[in-house]
Amino acid sequence: MIEAPRSQFLSLHLIETLAAVLPVRDENAQPKTLVFGGVERHMITSQARRRAERVHARNRANAGRGALKGRSMGVRTREWAILAGRELESAHGWEKEKALVTARAVMEASGLKFGDPKKKTVANLTKVLIFAPSDAAVRIAGHIADQAAEVEEWRDAYLEAQVSAEEAKKARRGARKKTVSSPEAEEAEGASAAGAAGSVVPLPPLPKATRDAVLLALAPRDAVDIALYGRFLAEIPDSPNVDGAVQTGHAFTVHEAEQIEDFYAAADDAKLDRKRNALSFLDAADDAGAGMTGYQSLISGTFYRHAVLDRTQLRTNLRAAGMDEQEAETAASDAEKEFVNAFVEAFPEAKKNSTASTGTLPALVLAFEGDRPYNYASAFQRPVDEGPASAGGEGPAGPAAVRRLLRHHTFVSRRRDDLRTTRVLTYDPEIDNLLGELGLPESLTVVERAEDLTP
Repeated sequence: MIEAPRSQFLSLHLIETLAAVLPVRDENAQPKTLVFGGVERHMITSQARRRAERVHARNRANAGRGALKGRSMGVRTREWAILAGRELESAHGWEKEKALVTARAVMEASGLKFGDPKKKTVANLTKVLIFAPSDAAVRIAGHIADQAAEVEEWRDAYLEAQVSAEEAKKARRGARKKTVSSPEAEEAEGASAAGAAGSVVPLPPLPKATRDAVLLALAPRDAVDIALYGRFLAEIPDSPNVDGAVQTGHAFTVHEAEQIEDFYAAADDAKLDRKRNALSFLDAADDAGAGMTGYQSLISGTFYRHAVLDRTQLRTNLRAAGMDEQEAETAASDAEKEFVNAFVEAFPEAKKNSTASTGTLPALVLAFEGDRPYNYASAFQRPVDEGPASAGGEGPAGPAAVRRLLRHHTFVSRRRDDLRTTRVLTYDPEIDNLLGELGLPESLTVVERAEDLTP
């Protein structure tokens, strides 16, 4: 049987209900919100969602599970110099401090900016997060070890030039602070400062072979999650950036925001043990009260979220990484399956232990193909009224949101010929019964597993 051609975009839409959670918060530890349809809604940002999905797929691949098992994946971190230094130390027998200094110097001379060297906490961290294949540090360390004599000679000259440059800066700052009392003194001061500036030894360039090795190590190469989610590295103009194949919207509640301030009291075990073993009521009274108290903001609600996979962009990214057409097609197919799985399964992990938020399963997932992306946020511009039908309400937000989403999609699909292979998945028996009552079109297929959402 000849398969029908696939459309460029795979659109995913999801309804999920959360109770007493805080998966993402702002700088004041408050839930993030947006105003939509004239009311405030709770929001789970696309950044939080994308990271949860990316890490979920990476962890499965690294553990030998899922469609991407055994494939190269990426790591986003500021610690590449530290990781390369550790690799030099553990795998190549370098002394710890020398390994770290060398790795940092090599990466800095390649174009990356690092933190203030006077601050130990950030001195060896890049200024920005760098998304690169997970073996980048191993590759950088391996090249340094192979070219140890040349790299160490360059490193010593580079560090010496840095010291000279810093001393010249201090001299210039000191010269500017001095009070000039006459034109002759000003001229002499200017000549002295110019001499200090002219005496600075320029930083020696990194040997070309070493710089090329660093750029290759940090290049996206065949890391599938970089091809999916993209990356931007402005600090090294000749290091390739990647336009991501995944588009992710902010999730928001389909109804007006509902927030609670949860007061909590934490017990002090040692204090309670003393109270329990006290020999008199006076001793016990001294240990009255909680160990500490406080407030935390929690949210509940039914959320709509949306994401799109651009299949053409994904294949373009994989071909640019060096894969031939057949290999890119296979990798793209595997990546699509894992992307759908992560969209359904992954959840941001903030406060997961105190709210069990990561155990959430969606009430409904809607997936379909099209020649362009489709965002159905407008289906929820009017907030869901959870009041009883007798009072003009729509009832509980979960079923109400499902009815709206499917009605909206059916309406749009009658007017857009490119929408095809519509599939829905539910983990809620009440929603499953609702699907049977709605009289869904024959073109819509109900599936029972996440992997069946993509043809």
